[in-house]
Amino acid sequence: MANMTTVTGTWQTFRDEAPEVAAKVEARFRAHTHHVMATLRADGSPRVSGTEVVLDGDDLFLGSMWRSRKALDLRRDPRVAVHSNPGDETMEGGDAKLSAFAAEVPDDHPAKVALRGEEADGDGGPPEPFHLFRLDLREVVLTEVDQEAGVLHVHLWRPGHGISSTTVR
Repeated sequence: MANMTTVTGTWQTFRDEAPEVAAKVEARFRAHTHHVMATLRADGSPRVSGTEVVLDGDDLFLGSMWRSRKALDLRRDPRVAVHSNPGDETMEGGDAKLSAFAAEVPDDHPAKVALRGEEADGDGGPPEPFHLFRLDLREVVLTEVDQEAGVLHVHLWRPGHGISSTTVR
């Protein structure tokens, strides 16, 4: 699994290459605090866990309690998928999913220092110690429902390839 954690698909890259879809996906991740992620267990089977994502500058991060199963999964195998909380059954705003490789950031990384500061200020940052992973995006999918036309619009972004869109009737 060489080179899995080389950052090639930053959140900013996504914004630059697909600004309209990136804005919609970002809105989905900001609409709710809790989302669903999938990691791989040591035996290769999937593990589904709750998570929060943090958009900070050019990057997208996810955090974890210290030595949680999902953090240990990511330390062993950095492949991860995250599904935004879809909200109610209307899917207003679309349904956003991404796949990425997770790279744990060091304690002195600015995003981790900022989160640590939130805890010290009493603003709800994570309890110490904690893991923080920067996501190297490999694929982002936004599915939008057009109820009037009775179709789905599926937008797929991959770093360096822009957006491909498909309409499903």
